[in-house]
Amino acid sequence: MSDQAFSEDERAAVYRAIAERRDMRHFTGGTVAPELLAKLLAAAHQAPSVGLMQPWRFIRVSDRALRQRIQALVEEERVRTADALGERSDEFMKLKVEGINDCAEVLVAALGDDRERHIFGRRTLPEMDMASLSCAIQNLWLAARAEGMGMGWVSLFEPKAMAELLGLPAGAKPLAILCLGPVEKFYPAPMLALEGWAEPRPLSDLLYENHWGVKP
Repeated sequence: MSDQAFSEDERAAVYRAIAERRDMRHFTGGTVAPELLAKLLAAAHQAPSVGLMQPWRFIRVSDRALRQRIQALVEEERVRTADALGERSDEFMKLKVEGINDCAEVLVAALGDDRERHIFGRRTLPEMDMASLSCAIQNLWLAARAEGMGMGWVSLFEPKAMAELLGLPAGAKPLAILCLGPVEKFYPAPMLALEGWAEPRPLSDLLYENHWGVKP
């Protein structure tokens, strides 16, 4: 084992946070202490980013009326998604897809404007700005789980409508609504698996060696 490794207990805690992280939809209201919220956002801000571009922007939605307007945008997209799903429409409409009006905090994670000037690492893969923001969201998610706070990522919204609602500048793009706060309990498995919507695939199905489709 490397001399740089964490202690056994510290390693176990890291792997536990990863294994028990859940995309939460059920919240119990309450609050997130300001110092804890600052700590969680600091963890997000420590994420890796391609070319050190730090494309993440977080908007804390503290206005209740604005929160309800965000929820309305999600509901509009939920109906459109159900229509697009065809025969699974009714099944989809039974799923709880967000906890915007129930959670303690709502954060909108967005890509900043003027990203085109960041060429390092993005010349052939411009979507690395989104990958970098996703790393920040994952940092926030894992830190929240370690602190006993639930978090859910909601992506059911029309980005242009959300950008207009929140006054984003040209070139910026909202990527996620993050519901954060206390929960009664964490799901023992991904909620969509518990609801019978989908089954997670084992790593062995997704791991290849040297060439696509070649199993190790």
